[in-house]
Amino acid sequence: MPRRARIVLPDVPMHVIQRGNNKQACFFRETDYSLYLEWLGESALKTGCQIHAYVLMTNHVHLLITALSPDSAGHLMKQLGQRYVQYINRTYRRSGTLWEGRYRSCLVQSDRYALCCYRYIELNPVRARIVEHPAEYRWSSYRSNALGERNPFIQPLSAYEALGTNSCQRERCYRELLSTPLSSELTEEIRGATNGNYVLGTEQFQQRVASTLGRRVVRGAPGRPA
Repeated sequence: MPRRARIVLPDVPMHVIQRGNNKQACFFRETDYSLYLEWLGESALKTGCQIHAYVLMTNHVHLLITALSPDSAGHLMKQLGQRYVQYINRTYRRSGTLWEGRYRSCLVQSDRYALCCYRYIELNPVRARIVEHPAEYRWSSYRSNALGERNPFIQPLSAYEALGTNSCQRERCYRELLSTPLSSELTEEIRGATNGNYVLGTEQFQQRVASTLGRRVVRGAPGRPA
């Protein structure tokens, strides 16, 4: 059975997850995290993608990106993934795959849903009980988005920019936003949309994307169609 084509629209944000094979680690020391981020920035520039938020966990990666063309996201993940796997295999004298098949993704409505994805991504180390506060975790975009720490490849979404009229206001509002955990319902909604390659947003937004692409963009009802 052929795989479902990804739901991609240029200039619409995407939440992307790439996991280590069999939930195994894909980062082993600080140099690995640093090189992945360096190559992420380089590949995003080359492939026409904007990076808004990220977190690198021990065995998986979350990204919030905007692809500027239909193929940009695919090219980004392929170029970055292959380069990083070659480095890991060479450095640790291993062979074979590092990633668990294809990356998973969902299209995200660029208003409150996009801000929810920011929170979902950057609060991941807190949910995993690795740290008590997202600022304590080095390998995420929180320090850039919330504290103004310079990050050369982070580009804000319009929903983030609307938080204030200047950087200080936006960062303060963003810190307040992330001080409240996501509800379990919204967390499951983000996970379900991303794992299923669906669209995250209002029903009207989902219908608009479905009409544009001419295909179903939400989970279908169980059982045979009438």
